[in-house]
Amino acid sequence: MKTLADYQLLTKQAIALIEDEKDLTANLSNVSALLNMNLSNINWVGFYLLKNNQLVLGPFQGNVACVRIDLDKGVCGKAFSTNKTQRIGDVHEFPGHIACDAASQSEIVVPINYNGKTIAVLDIDSPITERFNEVDEAGLNHFIEQLQGKLNFSY
Repeated sequence: MKTLADYQLLTKQAIALIEDEKDLTANLSNVSALLNMNLSNINWVGFYLLKNNQLVLGPFQGNVACVRIDLDKGVCGKAFSTNKTQRIGDVHEFPGHIACDAASQSEIVVPINYNGKTIAVLDIDSPITERFNEVDEAGLNHFIEQLQGKLNFSY
């Protein structure tokens, strides 16, 4: 299990990876790889970006994924539409869950804001139930809060 100090270090590492690069795809690719390397018991980590009123698959690590998600569908859609982190202990109990990978049992989705608007989400899945706790939620919220101002979403 990660501590808040672990997440703070991970945040510093991510900022160091992206601070000299302006390309969004390159930066999100490296951030997803960094999270994949450093978080245990996960089977998917990546980004969905707002395009034409849908969330569209962005850089990720893991199995093949759903390409498009409606803004009001699944855990990603709920995080996006409410602009609130969704931490789901058992995805099978979440109404409207989208099963892109049958192995996923729990999920955390953190909204990403740019210029005052929700523009994307960070999505992390785990093959075990109740994988994500309050520390993960606080740590990932801090992670995204620090990164979102350094990423160039003006595409």
